[in-house]
Amino acid sequence: MSIQSLPQSDRIHYRTIFLSDIHLGSKGCQAARLANFLKFHSCDRLYLVGDIIDGWRMKSSGIFWPLAHTEVLRNILSMTKHGTEVVYVTGNHDEFLRRYSELKIGNVTLVDEAEHTAADGARYLVVHGDQFDVITRYHRWLAFLGDVSYQILLNLNLHLNRLRSRFGYGFWSLSAWLKYRVKSAVNFISDFEQAVVFQCRKRDFAGVICGHIHQAEIADYDGIKYMNCGDWVESCTALVENAQGQFRILRWGQADLDSNVVEIEPQRLSA
Repeated sequence: MSIQSLPQSDRIHYRTIFLSDIHLGSKGCQAARLANFLKFHSCDRLYLVGDIIDGWRMKSSGIFWPLAHTEVLRNILSMTKHGTEVVYVTGNHDEFLRRYSELKIGNVTLVDEAEHTAADGARYLVVHGDQFDVITRYHRWLAFLGDVSYQILLNLNLHLNRLRSRFGYGFWSLSAWLKYRVKSAVNFISDFEQAVVFQCRKRDFAGVICGHIHQAEIADYDGIKYMNCGDWVESCTALVENAQGQFRILRWGQADLDSNVVEIEPQRLSA
């Protein structure tokens, strides 16, 4: 049976799927892989945890919107027709949507943050995370400069992986590799996680589900569960919740669009 004709009943079903940092409208977006992932999976509720559309990139570099980007939106809308509730949590790259916060159209709700109650009753704050990024909040020019540098690395990723594919190697992210080895980047990630967890504890949540730093992870901080969805630029990851309220990170096969999903244990992903 072809992927395109896979019926809803044959898809892997989860109680909840969380996706963040898709960056539709940017050249780094792995839209074809995400469209493929969505054809294999279904859920009762889908959270889009910010930076789904890259308004920054489209504003600075013009419109870039190939067919695969439309296919992602088409698949999400198709899920709503089958009863999936979609909660779109805005991020900094799609902040232009924040003026429409609390808008509800059919099964799609647009919010700046949300509260998710897991199957076991635990309450989680769902937020993109840019609110806890000091650079994004108070040094906007530096955030744009960092975004430009990041795009350069993503372009290098593109050329490097074209060369790797010729020799039979799978996808590998230079930008993700550097994150783990540049001390300032590692410190930034740690500071970000601590800030999000602090806010979570202050507001009496059992944990937080976020994105923003493109770093998929499930971790425990003194009783507060920190869960980051990752991204669809470097790692192609999704956070999922099953019917029992258990969370896992899924990494969609990157060497072959038709490959099966790879389940990653709750730990930081390697490059």
